[in-house]
Amino acid sequence: MQTKPLALLTRSPLAGVFVALAVIFTLSALISPYFLTPYNLSVIARGLAFVGLITIAQSMLMVLGELDLSLGVIGGLCGVISGILMVRLGVEPYSAMLLAVLLGATLGLVNGLLVTLLRLHSLVLTIGTAGIFGGANLVLTRGVAITGIPKDVQYLGRGDVLGMPVPFVIMLAALAVATFVMLKTPFGRYMYAIGNNQAGARMLGIKVDKVRLLVFVVAGAIAALAGVLMVARLGTAQPSIGETWVLAPIAASVIGGVATTGGVGSPIGAIFGAGIIAIIENIIVLFGVSPYWQGIVSGAIVVLAISFDAISRRYLRRDA
Repeated sequence: MQTKPLALLTRSPLAGVFVALAVIFTLSALISPYFLTPYNLSVIARGLAFVGLITIAQSMLMVLGELDLSLGVIGGLCGVISGILMVRLGVEPYSAMLLAVLLGATLGLVNGLLVTLLRLHSLVLTIGTAGIFGGANLVLTRGVAITGIPKDVQYLGRGDVLGMPVPFVIMLAALAVATFVMLKTPFGRYMYAIGNNQAGARMLGIKVDKVRLLVFVVAGAIAALAGVLMVARLGTAQPSIGETWVLAPIAASVIGGVATTGGVGSPIGAIFGAGIIAIIENIIVLFGVSPYWQGIVSGAIVVLAISFDAISRRYLRRDA
């Protein structure tokens, strides 16, 4: 007979990924004396913040049964645009960042309109739009970083609040809002209904296309936020921003229990998954593993984490 706390834990859809995260965190602390140092934990948190924002956006789309491979590129392009506005056009820095986030929402709207109006598959469509947005990035920058980002906005990428990196705090705020909307509001219930059965959701009177469109818009805005925060962190608007924000958010979401077929999962689980990946990458760096092996090691541990979560879903969420 399971105790009540244990029963609650094993019934939770987050149980598997939470245990996996806790185990990996504990093992990392045991095998490296540098892992638990304040500096290293700050490095992990700051790095997690940017991928985490993209992961939140991607997990929201995945709950709908959609995938957007252009989110990382949107982040990079909007980061570059914010740099151009600040440095070349003299726009007030915070206004420039806000305009860049609005641009991200607009690019998300473009993706959403193409998906909903033309009935295009989001995965295939966003491969194409990623190429367009990435090409626009290179046209604007000619592959050269934009320097001279004002120091007063660099605090958003480099500063700390209450002992935590500012980008990490912003990510937590975005996570809280996304989780509340998805789990506690009618709009969130609509998202899960659409992800489970789009035709059935239409029969229930849910405005399916409007919901999907709005989620694409929000995802684009979150991606742009990640991009402008990265510009603030680097102090330059580099055209390479966002290049690594493609597969990791999808993998993190899957590890965190978000189904690629839609209707299952939450942003919290996805962030747990992102945390697993961030710790894995950090411990690899601490051990000086050759870059040639890092992909293999990371991939293997991700597979193990997914397997562990699958086992927990099958065997641990049963009442005694």
